[in-house]
Amino acid sequence: MSMTVDPEPTGNMVHSHFGFMGQTGGGGREPRSDDGTGSDLHLDLSGGGSLRARLMRALREAVISGRLAPGTRLPSYRALAADLGIARNTVADAYAELVEEGWLTARRGAGTRVAQRAAPLEPERPPRTAPTGRRPAHDLLPSSPDAAAFPRSAWAASARRALENAPTEAFGVGDPRGRGELRRALTGYLARTRGVRTSADRVVVCSGLAHALQLLRAALGGTVAVESYGLAFHRDLLTGEGSGTVPVTVDECGARVGELSGTEAEAVLLTPAHQFPLGGPLRPERRAAVVDWARTTGGVVFEDDYDGEFRYDRQPVGAVQGLDPEHVVYLGSTSKSLSPALRLGWMVLPGWLVDRVLAVKGSRETSTGVVDQLTLADFVERGGYDRHLRRMRRVYRRRRDQLVSVLAERAPHVGVSGISAGLHAVLDLPPGTEDAALRAASRQRLALEPLTAYRHPDSVAPRREGLVIGYGTPPEHSYPGALEALCRSLPAAP
Repeated sequence: MSMTVDPEPTGNMVHSHFGFMGQTGGGGREPRSDDGTGSDLHLDLSGGGSLRARLMRALREAVISGRLAPGTRLPSYRALAADLGIARNTVADAYAELVEEGWLTARRGAGTRVAQRAAPLEPERPPRTAPTGRRPAHDLLPSSPDAAAFPRSAWAASARRALENAPTEAFGVGDPRGRGELRRALTGYLARTRGVRTSADRVVVCSGLAHALQLLRAALGGTVAVESYGLAFHRDLLTGEGSGTVPVTVDECGARVGELSGTEAEAVLLTPAHQFPLGGPLRPERRAAVVDWARTTGGVVFEDDYDGEFRYDRQPVGAVQGLDPEHVVYLGSTSKSLSPALRLGWMVLPGWLVDRVLAVKGSRETSTGVVDQLTLADFVERGGYDRHLRRMRRVYRRRRDQLVSVLAERAPHVGVSGISAGLHAVLDLPPGTEDAALRAASRQRLALEPLTAYRHPDSVAPRREGLVIGYGTPPEHSYPGALEALCRSLPAAP
């Protein structure tokens, strides 16, 4: 399989000569402008993030500053890609996203132009489905647990015990590895529930997955392969000076890890327990294959076990890390199991990688509070964590079943997938209906996410349209109303 990787531009400031003008989006040929004079535009592609993100930021800035006036015709994405020395798909995806956001307009025969606006556009993008000026009435965004279900009493009891039993030195300068009490508690818990093989001296506490990815990128560098559908936020974290990401196609069996040999990737980020967002576990033969790839090439597997505790219709899928602790980094956090507000996560590292990560992290703990670490250690050791997860599995399974039942009755033409585990489901929509569903959801004051937002901009896999529905987010009392708003937002049967 051939991969297109955007080269880094030489320098932060890029001048684009606007020669051929054309329309973005669609599958047809781009119309060319009869105006051969063209124009020059100064684009600042400095800063962090992927090339697509930097290009979008530069074009927004040009509109906000007035350098691109309303009605200005932009070059075809072929011409701009050639001028900037980047992949055509990167420019096409950036144009399409800016059209969706309202910065640009695209019409066949008229090319792509800066949108007409009575007032200047704001630089920050509003929520995709939330009406301007109003908070969403219903929240089905993925990746969050029910905040109302946080076990306050049990957590408070653990915090009280942790404070009473904490040694005096715990309130001094923090150890960058994390508190020993928590690392030992996690070692036992992860071995028992996820099949992780490690010792406490290989566990490093962090503030969550984002922090872990930042540390790993700094410690290892290089190109990281990622699943063709995943969080753009995570891809951006893995993109920096001398490093970037390449997509690996995802199908019903998980990531096609056989594609790794055709890339220059030195590491791969996977969600093997339950692929995010498409759902489904990485099949056993592919688990073995990705470990073989790491052993053969000296590569590293980053295993994001983001919701491995929540499974409903199948037996637990053990961690890939158990197959080879020297080539797999196991990543976990409390973001889905308890609350993202705790800012607690952990890395289970190969022995050779521990000192390199700690060298990046620094000589003292600056990201995670000691009291929360001690509290979580007590919560795990005394069984509070297990009890909370068992209770929430029942809650989330009931919500999932309710979602499936309501859709079967009200929208049987909409497919539902990825429901055997996790806190979200994917609703597959017919081609060309995703944007209409988003607009309808906005009118219902319903916050949700489109599936296309998760697609890697350089992916060559066919584009799927759908909605990613987080059924863990709403509190119990508002869930039926959220489902009703969802049904009113879905396209009618063909």
